[in-house]
Amino acid sequence: MVGVSPPPRWGWAVVGGAFLQAGLVFGGLRALGLCLGALGGSFGAQAGAVAWVGSAAIASLQLGGPLGSALSTRYGARPVVMAGGFLAGMGFLLGAFATRLSHLYLSVGLLAGLGWALVFTPSLGAVSRYFPTRRAMATGLAMAGASVVGLALGPLIPLLLDAYGWRGSLLLLAALSFNLMVAGALLRPLDVPTESPRPPPARGQGGLRGLLHHGPFLRYALAFVLVDAGYYVPHVHGPARAQEVGCDEQRAGLVMAVTAVADGIGRVVAGLLAAHPTASLLRHLFAWSVLTGLALLLFPLGTSFGGLTAVGLGYGFCAGAIVPLQFTGVAEVVGAGRLLHAIGLMQMFESVGSLLGAPFAGWLRDLTGDFKVSFLAAGAFLLAGSLLILTLPSFFRTSRSDGSGTEGVPDPVPKGLELPSAPLSPPN
Repeated sequence: MVGVSPPPRWGWAVVGGAFLQAGLVFGGLRALGLCLGALGGSFGAQAGAVAWVGSAAIASLQLGGPLGSALSTRYGARPVVMAGGFLAGMGFLLGAFATRLSHLYLSVGLLAGLGWALVFTPSLGAVSRYFPTRRAMATGLAMAGASVVGLALGPLIPLLLDAYGWRGSLLLLAALSFNLMVAGALLRPLDVPTESPRPPPARGQGGLRGLLHHGPFLRYALAFVLVDAGYYVPHVHGPARAQEVGCDEQRAGLVMAVTAVADGIGRVVAGLLAAHPTASLLRHLFAWSVLTGLALLLFPLGTSFGGLTAVGLGYGFCAGAIVPLQFTGVAEVVGAGRLLHAIGLMQMFESVGSLLGAPFAGWLRDLTGDFKVSFLAAGAFLLAGSLLILTLPSFFRTSRSDGSGTEGVPDPVPKGLELPSAPLSPPN
């Protein structure tokens, strides 16, 4: 039986679409954080109450991962991503007219966050299907969009806040978010192969339910619960740490900008290195996770602007390298057939670590009087998650897997992203 290869060179258009989607999702999330600072005075709310708008958006993004994967499996990536872009845009649009803080919880926190969930997981699945043998490289290029768009919006949002206020800024974010629909249109489905029926998976082994009984996947997900508990600490508390060692707001912002640039470079470099055919992807992931944990342990040594910038540069590069390998590694653990379900479920598990890690670091700061112990604890979380990666069977495999389902029984392939019975040749 002869399969149908992906359209020549269209795989790079899919990567471009995913690049824009990752940029608009995570760039929008960072821009939202800048807008939240201007909301307290408008609603007479404390910073903690306003911060829950951003937390609700993050929770909706991660907890909605299984929904995005399920809908993409049923209807295909393109319509789900376009629907998610519409919901994200409507969330910001309605938020611009909010008269109560509860309106922002529902519009920006719930609706926009849910829209992001419908965008992120299906777009990663689409990239993985088009690049079965160069998945890490393609994912790294796509995920670099988060850093590029985030850097562009970083200096723009303060200017918009000064000129138009938070309502005008949310309207701009709504306009940008509607472009997710355009980017989603680039996710053209792969041709359906002829005469390539797939046997149904064994009872209880397919879909989300089967993953809950998949030991290696559960350990992999738990590893990233621990990783996320430390991963976001510099993003949340980095500026405060910079001011703690004597940096003004401008220098603190520069430290974070350097970290963001290194993050974007790390995503691309890690993807290119992992694309080497003899490389073990999970070993790459383990190495980058350990290096990121060690970089976090070095943060207390950064007691000046130069020292903190050097540590931030190292942390940003290593932390960025984790991102594409994390999602690509799912295919190594469960097989490409269950990739969408696994990414969505893993995001839901990760939300525990990402939501609790930064508050725990803040509590340690209040308890000890500075951020030294907070960053040491964050590094310990990264190292603990790295050790769990060592327990995965794929880690010790001598030959590189293409993610074709060696450790899991594949599910039916998502509609519009069918894999041919013969191996797909990489796009030109």
